[in-house]
Amino acid sequence: MGGAKNCPETPRQRMIGMMYLVLTAMLALNVSAAILNGYLQVDESLHATIETTESGNIDVYERFSNAYSQNPGKTQEWYDKAMRVKEESDNLYKYIADFKDAIVFLADGDKAVKGATVRQIKKRDDTNIPHQYGINEGHATELKNRIGAYRELLKEVADDPEVNEDIDKMFATAPGQNADGKQISWEQTVFEEMPVCATITVLTKIQNDIRTYEGKTVQVLLNKTDAGDVRVNKMGAYIIPSSEYVLRGSRYRAQIILAGIDSTKSPEYYINGEKINDNGIYEVVASGIGEKHYKGQIAYQHLGETVYLPFEGKYTVGEPTATISNTDLNIMYRGYNNPFSISVPGVSSDKLQVRCQGASIMKQNGLWIIKPGSGGGDKMTIEVLAEVDGRMSVMGSQVYRVKRLPKPDAYFEINGHLSEETKIARAALLNPSNRIVASYGADGLIQAKFTITGFQVKLPTGASFNIKGDKLDAKSLEAIKKLKQGNMVNLQYIKAVGPDGREIQLRGLPIELN
Repeated sequence: MGGAKNCPETPRQRMIGMMYLVLTAMLALNVSAAILNGYLQVDESLHATIETTESGNIDVYERFSNAYSQNPGKTQEWYDKAMRVKEESDNLYKYIADFKDAIVFLADGDKAVKGATVRQIKKRDDTNIPHQYGINEGHATELKNRIGAYRELLKEVADDPEVNEDIDKMFATAPGQNADGKQISWEQTVFEEMPVCATITVLTKIQNDIRTYEGKTVQVLLNKTDAGDVRVNKMGAYIIPSSEYVLRGSRYRAQIILAGIDSTKSPEYYINGEKINDNGIYEVVASGIGEKHYKGQIAYQHLGETVYLPFEGKYTVGEPTATISNTDLNIMYRGYNNPFSISVPGVSSDKLQVRCQGASIMKQNGLWIIKPGSGGGDKMTIEVLAEVDGRMSVMGSQVYRVKRLPKPDAYFEINGHLSEETKIARAALLNPSNRIVASYGADGLIQAKFTITGFQVKLPTGASFNIKGDKLDAKSLEAIKKLKQGNMVNLQYIKAVGPDGREIQLRGLPIELN
């Protein structure tokens, strides 16, 4: 696709060009000086067009910048060229602006206005100043060379035959002919015996052309950043389902796409011989349990012919269900953090909710922690909900018995390890860092934290000591030192508090000194 078709001249630009040509022709025929006032309108129209064009160019550069920031590897080559075009366009535009100011200052002197339009120039009918500054002082030749260099830059960067042809015409600096058919240079055409208003208008038109073809060239470059996306050597039909597992009563949803499609094509989608919506979304109410199959085709136009691409898809319909399992036991204990693994097939864990009246619930390390409170009956129901099709639906529930935690056993802990032996070395018993603990043992199905609040030490001598906490005190340790090997030390009336807050009494712990 030619770049010129992407940025055609507007009716306003064509009108200004025609007005400029008519006025120039009339001036060459020595028509009345009143005609020169027509240049005021052309010049003002050109300035308005420049503002509009510059606004459009800003938009193109912003889109180019966004494309570059999103994929610099893909757009780097074209982005660098666009920045080069911008820099050279700004340089030439400013050079011509300074060129115009120089002519106006020569014509109006102290009354000259910097950046003046034709309407602001006092001596706009002076025909000597443009000749003097442009031809006699040689500035016209430098301008011509700069325009030529800019023309070649745009052609090199655009590398588009259709655009390059327009560039050659718009920035032509070849010799021309006067009214008598005599060949004259480009410099003479623009500056020889031309009034200031005409020369300024010509220069403004060149500035307008710079902005116009700056935008066209950058647009061509921007189009090239997408060229690789549409030059595909393989077309394919693909199905993107939201899920291949569907609950009965919910909807199966899939996106059907044509790989390599562009915005100029409008494919048609067919499932089992029937046309579906134009956006390629296939949606049916799932009914019947099991695996479901469907097939269809995408129809699109290519080189004037209809091409059909077949595809097949499948999905599985299952009953609404929830998997609930207590990782410890098949019951729940009151006041205890009961861990549960809860899942719903085909639904991610972040789409689940769990409800259990009379219990606190939290999620921790992938498990649901359910802690029944102190009140309530001996049964609780766990209910599982899942987000399906944007709404929460009950997937299943299960009733659990609720019991108090069973009593643990008392152990003597030596260096952080539970002692299963009834015989304990005197040194271990006398070590003040060792203590009594309440536990279900290393092989217990559940593990809960209990705190020993007190116990009694009964010695074979008849002495007894009531102790608070979980460690032997100084008096009991001193008495035990006097015992002999084989003597029994009975730890009895052991009391402990569990996670449910209840204080319980454990079985005694007889210890034989070894």
